Amino acid sequence: MAATLRRGALLAALGSAGVCLAGWGQAQGAGTAFGVDTSEVSEPGSCKVETWVSRADNQDTVVTANPACVIKFGTPIEVSAQIVRARAEGEWATSITPKAKARIRQSEIGSFGLALAAGSQLDAISGEQTTIFAYVPATLRLSEMVRINVNGGWLLDRVADQHYLTYGLGVDWKLTDMLTLTVETFGQAGRAEEQPVTSPRFQAGLRLRPIDTLSLDLIYGRNINGEDANWITAAVTVRFPPR
Repeated sequence: MAATLRRGALLAALGSAGVCLAGWGQAQGAGTAFGVDTSEVSEPGSCKVETWVSRADNQDTVVTANPACVIKFGTPIEVSAQIVRARAEGEWATSITPKAKARIRQSEIGSFGLALAAGSQLDAISGEQTTIFAYVPATLRLSEMVRINVNGGWLLDRVADQHYLTYGLGVDWKLTDMLTLTVETFGQAGRAEEQPVTSPRFQAGLRLRPIDTLSLDLIYGRNINGEDANWITAAVTVRFPPR
């Protein structure tokens, strides 16, 4: 019973840190292991597979695969299923997080693009639903080189029976045609028994995109799962354009 509760708490923490994980589609910049989502949704019929490995200085580990495809149902909708295998304090847990993100308004230079995303996290071993979440990602393009991403939403931690407001703010700066710098902070606000649960998370990283269908990320993170540790993440995204 105690092991089940610890595993559930770990899954809830992973869910709260990861509710905003998604890709850009055709645009270059944040995605995969970055924590602040964009309003961008790719062309209908396109797919991608995002994979990343995160390692903390306290030996915690997160391995993630996130396949996603875009369908058209009035508006383009990205449907994904994030699979996570994680270890925290010697305990292993596996989760599956199905999510859908629908584009409301395309982003343009000088005006916000908007989307709506929602999903739920499941304990892959027990089948228990551990979190439910919904949020609005907004993207403001300042130029062809710089954009700002803002996230705001809600999360229910069913293990702790707590509601949280979720937030995220990130800046993407395209340094060259192939290299993008991302700096971001994100987290959740609300009542929590342990202070790190609501402490802000921070990440900064570089994305190398040598060709349109492949990108590589290297990211430094702080407290990304609410455990007050330093993290290094390596990520790979492979994209499949529509036929």
